[in-house]
Amino acid sequence: MGLDFVATNGAPKAIGPYSQAVGMGDLLFCSGQIALDPATGELRGSTAAEQTRQVLRNLAAVLDAGGSGLDLVLRTTVFLTDMADFAAMNDIYGQAFGLHRPSRSTVAVAALPRGALVEIDAIARRRA
Repeated sequence: MGLDFVATNGAPKAIGPYSQAVGMGDLLFCSGQIALDPATGELRGSTAAEQTRQVLRNLAAVLDAGGSGLDLVLRTTVFLTDMADFAAMNDIYGQAFGLHRPSRSTVAVAALPRGALVEIDAIARRRA
């Protein structure tokens, strides 16, 4: 059971020495996504809600490219630069996942790349 590395133009290119996601067997480990527009590389959205929408679009594109989807996510980690943004992020997150409820941790951090307000990573199963 080897590793495979996922890359898609539907999400921002990795801005460092890492992969958008790494798969092993039926698991997919997705790197954190921030609200970069995949076409321009620019940060999209000035609020946590707007950025969370873009982050989840990016994450969905990586999951899709790796043979998975938001409905197969097992766990996420959400990083926020301000816990006052928790409710706004949580609302958009809940809309994106619907009735699916992966396990999650939410962590306050001092800063994120490119001045982002939100970053989300994920571990998911792949479609059979």
